[in-house]
Amino acid sequence: MESPPPLSAEACYRAVVARDARFDGRFHTCVKTTGIYCRPVCPARTPLFGNIEFVASAAEAEAKGYRPCLRCRPETAPDYSAWRGEVSTGGAWRGTANTVSRALQMIDEGALDEGGLDRLCDRLGVGERHLRRLFRAHLGASPVAVAQTRRVRLAKALLHQTRLPMAEVAMASGFGSVRRFNETFQALYDRPPSALRRGAGEEPGAGVELSLSWRPPYELDALMAALAARGDAVEGGVWSRALDRERDGASGRVEARAGRGNALQVRVEADRLDALPRVLARVRRVFDLGHDPEALMRDLGGDPVLGPRVAARPGLRLPGPWVLDDGAVAPADRWPDPDTEALAERWRPWRAYAALYLMMDEETDHATCA
Repeated sequence: MESPPPLSAEACYRAVVARDARFDGRFHTCVKTTGIYCRPVCPARTPLFGNIEFVASAAEAEAKGYRPCLRCRPETAPDYSAWRGEVSTGGAWRGTANTVSRALQMIDEGALDEGGLDRLCDRLGVGERHLRRLFRAHLGASPVAVAQTRRVRLAKALLHQTRLPMAEVAMASGFGSVRRFNETFQALYDRPPSALRRGAGEEPGAGVELSLSWRPPYELDALMAALAARGDAVEGGVWSRALDRERDGASGRVEARAGRGNALQVRVEADRLDALPRVLARVRRVFDLGHDPEALMRDLGGDPVLGPRVAARPGLRLPGPWVLDDGAVAPADRWPDPDTEALAERWRPWRAYAALYLMMDEETDHATCA
């Protein structure tokens, strides 16, 4: 089994000192003296190098006993993707990073809530013990711990950005009961969830509106155009989709538009709040919010064909599918032409992005000729 290389503490510390937004979500900073973990962009005073440790995920930080920072709010960071493409050679996408990628997508859509870990392993085609090893190697925490952290992150966002009643926040974030919801927040934050509530937010019943972050640079206009070209509903800078009860777990509608800063503003109107995690996971995938521009540039930047194209437009994103199949190849690694698949082997695990940049170049040439 291949594991991602250990995080360079020196490089991480430089990113923290600079509050570099490019690394937001790629790792977390754990402060030993306070027991708190933060985002690299936390505005608080930078701790001394000897007083911190760096971890690959929020779940790993919480597994080590650290509490989320109430100032930088780790739940608002871009979704982590250090497990994808972290090892660009030697086939890290074969059964390790790719398996973790697929597992995280399924966990986001409620796989552990619906069928438990056994069912998730069956869908992935791996054993439970092996999946635990992969998660420990790539994320520093078990699948169950990762799922719990993601529930807490969503609940915290709902507490800050909406005025939903506590019972509805618990349901919408995937907790099985209000009691479990309260106990989890008391254990993690040493206070009840009601103490973390903020006054801002829309009135109950007006739908749920949340901000989902991305890592800059990000060409949202180009992605909206690509979504419209493939047949998605895009009008006036707003992407929308009707929700289907059988496919999405609820009836209703979801919309997305540019938000403040590096964020997408998403509104979900659904007749079942427990479908919210699945809907948000699918919006993240459609808009490629988990993409890591630094990893892409690291792996493709030195390629003589793709390097200049990626450097010229590092903010391009790949429109994702609304429904993820259980296929063995992650969306980022899918090559559109089976006849030339062997030629793109050197671009793994970013072959779909390679195709995107090559297609962009061809379209520019055609427009010039015309």
